[in-house]
Amino acid sequence: MSECTEDRFLKDVEAHSMKVIRDDGVHRHINFSNNGSSVYGFNLITWPGHLCIAGDCGTYVFSRIDDMFDFFRMKKNDFNHSENRKLNINTGYWGEKLQSIGTNAGYEEYSEDVFKSTILDYVSGYWEFESDEVKEEVLQELEDQVLSCLEDNEYQDYNSADTFKSTHGHEFEDLWECSFKQYTFHYLWCLYAIVYGIGIYDQSKEVIAA
Repeated sequence: MSECTEDRFLKDVEAHSMKVIRDDGVHRHINFSNNGSSVYGFNLITWPGHLCIAGDCGTYVFSRIDDMFDFFRMKKNDFNHSENRKLNINTGYWGEKLQSIGTNAGYEEYSEDVFKSTILDYVSGYWEFESDEVKEEVLQELEDQVLSCLEDNEYQDYNSADTFKSTHGHEFEDLWECSFKQYTFHYLWCLYAIVYGIGIYDQSKEVIAA
């Protein structure tokens, strides 16, 4: 499945509306759906120190501070904030606060594309070549023996790279320190949903206050 983008998420929820089921301090249950449909529908549920998002794109539970809505309200001075995005998310830091992940969604997954780019970055950063001709020969060996033979299996692909040795002696060292994973579509979608949902909730509070 392709990576979830902000534009993709916003298209999925363009007809959504909010239904407040409970709103008592940090005890909240808020539903977002297209006229009650479960398709891309989701619930935001909070209690002291926790936030759970549950719905069509999976279930994730986060824990950090007493009011988790405030945790996900990214400040403009946050290093990951961008004025060019409508929904600012912090994939890595927020992932560190995960307490539970639904069985059908996941958090990270192996990616052949990440594997290839990581391997090529390693080559450009660590391997030296006596000449352009040697470099071309080694890269062709790498392509023939590793990159063109990927099995979409992290263990097998890692092993093929880890055991590779070119005719000029080039090989990978400490490859186990590299990550070949990317965030899952569902995890990214749910992060966007959390920020989106809190934004809609905050807007409703501003309207009431006005």
